[in-house]
Amino acid sequence: MKRMFLILMIVSLAMGIQLQAQKYITKNGKIHFYSDAPTEKIEAFNNQVNSALDITSGDFIFRVLMKSFQFEKALMQEHFNENYVESHKFPNASFVGKVTNVTEIDFQKTGTYQAQIEGDLNLHGITQKISEQGTFEVKDGKIHGKSTFYIAVADYDIKIPQAVITNIAEKIEVNVDILLEPLNK
Repeated sequence: MKRMFLILMIVSLAMGIQLQAQKYITKNGKIHFYSDAPTEKIEAFNNQVNSALDITSGDFIFRVLMKSFQFEKALMQEHFNENYVESHKFPNASFVGKVTNVTEIDFQKTGTYQAQIEGDLNLHGITQKISEQGTFEVKDGKIHGKSTFYIAVADYDIKIPQAVITNIAEKIEVNVDILLEPLNK
């Protein structure tokens, strides 16, 4: 009986380790956004992006602290947080979705793979369904994910005052760059 219990414990531990090895995370992913408007170009960087990927199910999540975006000019950063994204009311942006073609990606084999990602992007208290393309580069037990896509500020009820309407683009380019590592590394 003790032997059977010991075998079950070993199998359970092995399965638990295998299941945990299917999850990859980062706490220092990068998001860069760029607004190319007629009178001004604005860009900001955030290097504190949290993300997790379950390579078995394809579940994929992001969480971004809005106040962590850094701008070239302090006044831009202040306006971004206070007037546009209202960080005091909506401190985070998030994405909850799936890699829909996860079965086509061999996370055990070095290479670069196309990824189709779909889910819900929540920004400024508004949630929109999105579907975007990206890449996963698998190398040395890590997953390097990249994507570039565009969001319309109007879709997220971000109000741009008439006085500065030509300073901010209607669609903002968003670049995501994350390096995911195994959860229990």
